[in-house]
Amino acid sequence: MNKVKPKKALGQHFLTDLGVARRIADTIGDFRNLPALEVGPGMGVLTQFLLETDPKVTVVEIDRESVAWLGAHFPELRIVEGDFLRMDLAELMGNEPFTVIGNYPYNISSQIFFHVLDFKDLIPCCAGMLQREVAERLAAGPGTKARGILSVLLQAWYDVEYLFTVSEHVFNPPPKVKSGVIRMTRNSRTDLGCDPARFKAIVKATFGQRRKTIRNSIRSVIADFPADHPLGGLRPEQLSVEDFISLARIGSEGGKQ
Repeated sequence: MNKVKPKKALGQHFLTDLGVARRIADTIGDFRNLPALEVGPGMGVLTQFLLETDPKVTVVEIDRESVAWLGAHFPELRIVEGDFLRMDLAELMGNEPFTVIGNYPYNISSQIFFHVLDFKDLIPCCAGMLQREVAERLAAGPGTKARGILSVLLQAWYDVEYLFTVSEHVFNPPPKVKSGVIRMTRNSRTDLGCDPARFKAIVKATFGQRRKTIRNSIRSVIADFPADHPLGGLRPEQLSVEDFISLARIGSEGGKQ
C-alpha cells in the first residue's frame, strides 16, 4: 500500500531519520522490560525499534490510514484506534506498570502529558519527542523563563530531563520549528502532603498572572495570604515544587492523594 500522507489537522510530521528514531527508542532503556505504549506511531518508524525488545508494544493511533498501514506492515503489533486523550490507560494496559513514548503531535502534546499525570502511579517512565519550546518548558527548573504550569505539575511527580534537539529537516513535512526529546522518570514522592486540588489551583492562578508577585496573584485562591510571607515578593517561575506545596498548606490542614 502507498505511504501515509501526513495530515495537517492531526499535527502529523513523520520522522524519516532512522538514527534519531533509534535514539528516541533508547531513551526508555532502563524500563525496556515493561510494556510500552506508543502514542501516534504514524508509519512505525519508532515502533520498529521498540519491537526489538518488546514484542507486545501497544500503539494508539487516531488516523485510520495509519492504522491500516501499521496493520499491513506490523502484524504482530497491538493497534488501538482512537483518541489517546479519551482513553483509560489503566484499563488499556491491564492495570500493570508501563512506559509511554512517542513522536507526539505538536498540537496536543501538552494535553498528552496532563493525561499521563492522571495515571502517574502506573507510568514510571514517559519519553519522546515534541516541539522544542514545549520540551524545554517541561524540563525548566526554578528561575528560568521557560518554567510554567506544566513544568511544576509534572516535576511534582517526575524528574524531567531534556535529552537532545532534533532538526526540522528530518521530518516529512518539515515543521517550522526544531524538536526536543525528553525523558520523565517517576520520583519517590507518594503524596504531596497538601490538598492536590489546592496545589494545582495555586500553580494555575500564579502562572496565570506570572508578571505579578505571588502575594498579588495568589489572592484568588488564598484570600488571607500573609503580607509578610517570604515567598510573597517572588514570581511563580522562581518557585520550586516544594515552595508551591508550602503555599498550598497555608490556611489548610493539607490533604493526601
